[in-house]
Order: sequence, then C-alpha cells, then structure tokens
Amino acid sequence: MANISYLECTKCGAQLSAQVPQTVCPHDGGSLYVRYDLRPYIGHRPSHPPGRSASMWRYSGVLPDVPPISLGEGYTPLIQSRHNPNVYIKDEGLNPTGSFKARGLCAAVTMCKAYGLTKLAIPSAGNAASALAAYAAAAGIEAHIFMPVDVPMANRVECQQYGAKVTLVEGLISDCAKMVAARQATERWFDVSTLKEPFRVEGKKTMGYEIAEQLEWTLPDAIFYPTGGGVGLIGMWKAFEEMEYLGWVGSKRPRMIAVQAAGCAPIVRAWTTHQQVATFWDGAQTLAAGLRVPKPYADYLILSILRKSGGTAVTVTDDEMLDAVHEWATTEGIFAAPEGAASLVAHRKLVASGFLTASDRVVLFNTGSGLKYIDVVSAHASRRHVGHA
Repeated sequence: MANISYLECTKCGAQLSAQVPQTVCPHDGGSLYVRYDLRPYIGHRPSHPPGRSASMWRYSGVLPDVPPISLGEGYTPLIQSRHNPNVYIKDEGLNPTGSFKARGLCAAVTMCKAYGLTKLAIPSAGNAASALAAYAAAAGIEAHIFMPVDVPMANRVECQQYGAKVTLVEGLISDCAKMVAARQATERWFDVSTLKEPFRVEGKKTMGYEIAEQLEWTLPDAIFYPTGGGVGLIGMWKAFEEMEYLGWVGSKRPRMIAVQAAGCAPIVRAWTTHQQVATFWDGAQTLAAGLRVPKPYADYLILSILRKSGGTAVTVTDDEMLDAVHEWATTEGIFAAPEGAASLVAHRKLVASGFLTASDRVVLFNTGSGLKYIDVVSAHASRRHVGHA
C-alpha cells in the first residue's frame, strides 16, 4: 500500500499532515486531497494473479497503508449495453449496502479506525448513511446518522439494523448538515460529511481505476455521473491524474457529464450561467434522494472538472428517471436507482443535441440498486398503470 506524503488543499495548495485526523483546510475551508509517494508503482499495473482481491483494495498501491475495514466493496461489473455496443453501464448497485457509497465510506471508516476515532457523524440523503452504519458496525465505531424524514424506507431500516443512532430531520440534507455541525463540539464526534474529510474521495476514485482496467487500460469518451455531492466525479478525475503519472493511461480524458434532477440542479445552473461556484437551490424537490443536494460543498471542483474535460451538466425530470428505471430493467436486466437511470436519459439528450454521437464510447453510472427505492418506484408504477383486473 502507498505511504501518504501529505494532505493538499484543493483551493490554496497548503500541505497538511496526515498523521492526525483532518477535515478541511484551516485557511480557506478547501477540501483536501491525499497525496502519496507513488514512485514505486510507476509502470506496474494491477493484474489478475490468484489471490488478488476482487474489490477496490486490488488498487492498494494507491490507497492508504492501513488495514482495511472491508465488506467486499468495489470491482463492480462494467456491462456492455445489449442495445448499443458503445454504451457501458457501471453497476454500483452490487456494492455492499447496495450503492457506490460503500467505496467512500469504507475508506473513510478505515482511516477513522486507524486514527483511533470512536464516534462518527454524517448528514445523508440515504445511501451514505447506510454505508457509514455498516462500516462503522464492522469497525466497532459509534455512528450518528442525520437523515431527512422522507428518505427511502430501506435506508432508515438499514441504519437501525446496523445499530446506528438515527435522527430524522424535517428538511433537506443541508438541514441535517447544520445539525451535525451545531452539535459537533459538544458530542465530540468526527464529521465524515461529503468532501469535509479527505478519504471518501480515495474510496470513490477506485471507480476510475476500475473503468480503465475493465476497458483494457483505456478511458471512454465520456462518463455520465449522477451528481449530488459529486465525490465520485472528483475522485475519478483524481484517479486519471494518478494513472497518467504512473504510466497506466495516456493524457486523454473523458468528457465528464454531471447529471442532476430538474428539481435540484445547482451545478447545472452554475454551469449554464458560467459561474465558478454554485448558489443554494431553494425549494429542492426530487424523488431521487441522492440528487437532493441544494449546494455541493466542493462545487468549485465539480465545475472545474467539467471545464477541463470539455464536459457539461444535464437535468433530468423525476418522471424521465423513473421511466428509465423501468426501461433499463426490462431491456438490460438492471434494476437501477432513479439517480443511476438518469444517466440513460442524459446520454440520449446529449446524443440528440449533437454534443455526443452514438459512436462515442461512454460509461453510464448506475449508482445504486433499485431495491433501495421500492417505495418510490412502486408509487410511480401505480400511477403509470391505473387499470385494474
């Protein structure tokens, strides 16, 4: 595994020690990147020898050198579409706790355990809460979860079964975050909010390594990523930079496409108005709980990546998402989360607009299992099929 050299602020470039737990840059509040000494791994791509982990820890050379708290997360399949050979679906619903959040929380909890932390707190729209609860249980660490009262039932039940201390909040994830921050000093818990600690990005960046390996060490023309907090999009961009340094891929980068709900689209609005940061989205409303993030903490990083990659940001309505859930299920055999199915709609929109062509090789992220959204999908299906036998 890699030795951490330091933590780097993504705003001012300040270097902080990784010997103690860190949250954000004390100078300007910037999110922190983990920087390693990667020289020993230059030119040494992972292979498939017997015994190598079929999990995200197969990339241990670019992850922290500590014993992992693992539940088998990562190395999810990259499935070629049965209807368009240039489209690949990265199915993150097959992770522990049924979503891509397992990767980031695995890395974060692993480091919290290594630091000797005993109480963790998180505001979550649902899936991050489930992942923290599971990994905290495996690590023997206390988890405090703050979730909107209308999260999918599966998330609430999961957290309770894993033994987490759950607080349901009347409001959005931003209201949950305020509660975590207000009680942090008295409760003395460590906040593992999105991009307010450096290691969730490290877990999520493994999605970028996997895509490259699964495409025989090439990168696609575009990646469609459902974007709430945007950790995965940021993590993959970091992975591409690391892989180029290591000589594992060339300098070509995919166009990064941020996909958001029409009822909560702060990144799309900032992108279309050419802003460097997003403004708070008042009255956020969408059935896709993971996309109901009124203002991502690291919006400046997301928007910068869209610019650097020649990408864009796209909105999808709730009805479009839920219709795409049904379509993917019936045509691909993949029961996707609404957030993930939004990628299918966004891809069609960008091909229709001429931004992409049907021959461009693209990866669409399904960020979670549709089984986590049975209550949401079932209500939509009931509205679509009003007839009775």
